[in-house]
Amino acid sequence: MTLDLVIRQARLHDGATPVDIGIKDGRIAGLAQGLVTDAPQLTAGGGLVIRGFADSHLHLDKACLLDRARNPAGTLTGALEAVSAAKRDFTAADIHARGARVLDKAIGQGTTLIRTQVEIDPVIGLAGFDAVRRLRRDYAWALDLQICVFPQDGLLNHPGTEELLRAALAQGADLLGGCPYTDTDPVGHIARVFAMARDFDVDLDFHLDFDLDPGWRHLDEVARQTIAHNMQGRVAVGHVTKLSMLPPGRLADSVALMRDADIALTVLPATDLFIAGRDHDHAVPRGVAPAHVFHAAGVCCTVATNNVLNPFTPYGDCSLPRMANLFANVAQLGQPADLDRCFAMISDDPFRLLGHAGDIAVGAPADLVLLPCESRAATVAAIGRPLWGMRSGRLTFDAPAPRLLAPPAPSRTSAS
Repeated sequence: MTLDLVIRQARLHDGATPVDIGIKDGRIAGLAQGLVTDAPQLTAGGGLVIRGFADSHLHLDKACLLDRARNPAGTLTGALEAVSAAKRDFTAADIHARGARVLDKAIGQGTTLIRTQVEIDPVIGLAGFDAVRRLRRDYAWALDLQICVFPQDGLLNHPGTEELLRAALAQGADLLGGCPYTDTDPVGHIARVFAMARDFDVDLDFHLDFDLDPGWRHLDEVARQTIAHNMQGRVAVGHVTKLSMLPPGRLADSVALMRDADIALTVLPATDLFIAGRDHDHAVPRGVAPAHVFHAAGVCCTVATNNVLNPFTPYGDCSLPRMANLFANVAQLGQPADLDRCFAMISDDPFRLLGHAGDIAVGAPADLVLLPCESRAATVAAIGRPLWGMRSGRLTFDAPAPRLLAPPAPSRTSAS
């Protein structure tokens, strides 16, 4: 077989017999044991080979801000105010530089697909959008970047924001977001966002119900509008931390609501844990929506990064296995089947949500990532860091396992 590259001993599924992957012209040309070829070889050593991880919710435009924006109280209000103040000095070059730092991390962690949330308002204008569009071009060699523009600080309370959002959508933004909890008219905000989505025929992704008061919520209105606009399967909601406070009966009703409206749920454990329950001095609630319950009922669920090194989340290395492991800890999931589902929420489900469904198969692009574990569950349990990745058959990063340097064994002398 004439190939450009062959990957030996790649395990494509848990428990599967390792096979060789033949690559030609950037695509998979063969999947079989013992491919006969004189092409250059790369070994997978029986490790799990996947298409990579997909991060369904990541803010590139306000990442890496700890040197200029702080949130001593750790509250949502504090984070919003700190970033809003810092945003006045943002430039396209500054956003590009900070976003590039995050993408460098994400690529090295095996992420090959990202939906990034980009703030649009009269303060920042389209500077963030322009910077992220440039990032999409600059990093196309390693990953796909989907751009969701949204009004973080509200829509109807900031005249001129809708016109800017429409301009971004006309210039190629992939989808539209909403953030009704920061608007003086949340229901009106939701209605306008759905109207814009209809006008531009784009999907929607909301920041929603980011508090712990289960007495009211905007999820019901989003579900109602989703069905009214016949947008089932085209709407996602992120955070929804109120779901963490529901008793079993009300939680089951919420599962049915989202399943019937075919709304996807994105959980952002690092941010939600950092922000939630700041008004408690003991028995602090976790504030992380139980995505595993929704996932088991057939709702598309994803676990994502959200923020990196900023007032919303003052840490992060862009490792999605680490984020899945964090969610598993919070949700107290430890059985292999449960950890496998956590893996699905950083791979299968976000790929599907972002419209990139597909398996490793002959004819598919050779976009591949090698994991150091033999199973999906083990990757979550051990926070397995990828060893290498490639796009269209070209290596994009290489991170070999550490080589331990033990001292020589002491010499032994025979007894006299």
